Amino acid sequence: MNALKEAERVFLVGVASEELRKAEARELLDELHGLAQTLGLETVGESLIQLRDTTPSLLVGTGKAEELVQAADEAGADTIIFDHTLSPVQQRNWEKLSSKKVYDRAELIIKIFASRALTKEASLQVELAQLQYALPRLAHSYDDLMRQRGGRYGTKGSGEQKLELDRREIERRIHEIKDELEAVRKERSVQRRRRERAGVPRAAIVGYTNAGKSSLLNALTAASVNAEDKLFATLDPTTRRLLFAQGQTLLLTDTVGFIRNLPHGLVDAFRSTLEEASQADLLIHVTDASDARVDAHIATTLQVLSDIGARDIARILVLNKIDLAAPDVVDAFLLRYPESVAVSAKTGAGLDGLVEAIQEALTRDMKTLVLRIPHADYRIASLVMREGTVLGEHHDDESTWLRCRIPGRIEKKVQPYIVGEDEVDAGIFTAKDETGKKGQK
Repeated sequence: MNALKEAERVFLVGVASEELRKAEARELLDELHGLAQTLGLETVGESLIQLRDTTPSLLVGTGKAEELVQAADEAGADTIIFDHTLSPVQQRNWEKLSSKKVYDRAELIIKIFASRALTKEASLQVELAQLQYALPRLAHSYDDLMRQRGGRYGTKGSGEQKLELDRREIERRIHEIKDELEAVRKERSVQRRRRERAGVPRAAIVGYTNAGKSSLLNALTAASVNAEDKLFATLDPTTRRLLFAQGQTLLLTDTVGFIRNLPHGLVDAFRSTLEEASQADLLIHVTDASDARVDAHIATTLQVLSDIGARDIARILVLNKIDLAAPDVVDAFLLRYPESVAVSAKTGAGLDGLVEAIQEALTRDMKTLVLRIPHADYRIASLVMREGTVLGEHHDDESTWLRCRIPGRIEKKVQPYIVGEDEVDAGIFTAKDETGKKGQK
């Protein structure tokens, strides 16, 4: 029987500065612990340092660098991870000084994504982020940059350095991956246009990583999406149908979680995935009631939404995991964010209220119309009942009459059937205002 592979032992370094106060640096270092744990690393020590003057060679002064190396040695660490971006030169110098693997938060996040990519699309996106991160560091991965690659003339670039050949290969692969992802993006666009033609509204669940987005999708739609209590449990978007009681349908998509200091390469690499959020009719922004850093997480999510062009989409703020938070914490949050909805995806508390809030948000900009629909075109009545809100209904020998509220996306389809309010006796309608106004739970 093979012995279990020992976990990599890591020493974490948090960095406070004039721009990053010590309390926030402490929060980020705690988060780095969670990231390390997600990758299966064993944290054996840590240090939170105050950075006053940066140096181009090691980020910190030589004395402080030697002190950190000694602390990592005494802790028995194999690797040092910085919660601060390291330049390629700084990373290489730290590895020489410490004789250990050294990398930063960005590379740790990329490693997590690589370990969790399940589909071809996610794997391509992660590989792209890895290559874009590695390219500027390539020159520091060789002990001798002047080594030549052997081979026959004309087959491997006679006289070229190994560095140049590898750089060329990485650039070729980056271009290849971008082409493949563009094909995925086009296919996703085709699928999106099909959904738009069907007139089905779309909502995307967004939020900080591990806020409970997948659990909420499962609770609302009876789906079975993986919902681990780990950072970045979801990388691939999953779409499920949410059916309201009167037959309306909503396509609900779970998206990759956000995090502070997300590597720019990952934002770019995952742009096709994040487009599900930028193209949605509604965003369901999920936060974690049990996390003391909830306000910072909200700010991070809003910044990422702004980066992908989704900041102005209608949004519902959801405080999840209220079963894990003290009542006064929940009350304080609702005071700070009075338009938010408190729920527990685990226990089901508050989910009915969230469904009502979703329907209200989707119908907020609806127009109220009267439609006369011939029985031969009853599919239009079905569309209105599915995507709008019926306030009154009447049937005669030739037509179905509906007084209804409809979203703008189906207005063109019902245009031929619109009649003026003054052309119909309002008394003919069977009132549905009380049963239909909110939609269904």
